[in-house]
Amino acid sequence: MALSPDDVVHKEFQHVRFKDGFDPDEVDDFLDEIVIEWRKALEENVELKAKLAAYESGERAAAPAASTPTAAPITHEVAGSATATAGIIELAQRLHDEHVAEGQAQRDKLVADARTQAASIVSEAEARGREEMARLEKDRTVLEGRITELRQFERDYRAQLRGFIEGHLRDLDSTTGNTTQTPVSAVGL
Repeated sequence: MALSPDDVVHKEFQHVRFKDGFDPDEVDDFLDEIVIEWRKALEENVELKAKLAAYESGERAAAPAASTPTAAPITHEVAGSATATAGIIELAQRLHDEHVAEGQAQRDKLVADARTQAASIVSEAEARGREEMARLEKDRTVLEGRITELRQFERDYRAQLRGFIEGHLRDLDSTTGNTTQTPVSAVGL
């Protein structure tokens, strides 16, 4: 496929998100300059082809001696136009390659930065998780100790309460046994 100036003018590139790039206006302006020069070169090429065709048709009619002096300048002009066109194409290709290489380098840097950041986030999360687990384990140990203390307190309290109630029951039993033997009149009621 032959590339024309209109192809360059109408070429649209995708915009890249989340990373810096070249100023689209500057790129468009530069491409406009290339297109202008390219169109000039193509017009010149057409003119030179027409001159060459006219020369070749005139050469067949004219003598060989007359054609030799004019052939050299026309050939030189065609070669200069082709060189200019090739130079423009080479420049455009070089700029394209530079932009692609720069974009790839920037992409690689962004990917490396993202991987580094992801690794950092993961390691921080793992460290926080370990710290939280250690804190929860410590809290669990403290709570289990407190539960053990409360169970011991409950056993002691129940034993003391049982002893207190049994003591009062014994006192009540002994008091009840004494009152049945002593007459009410002797107690003074």
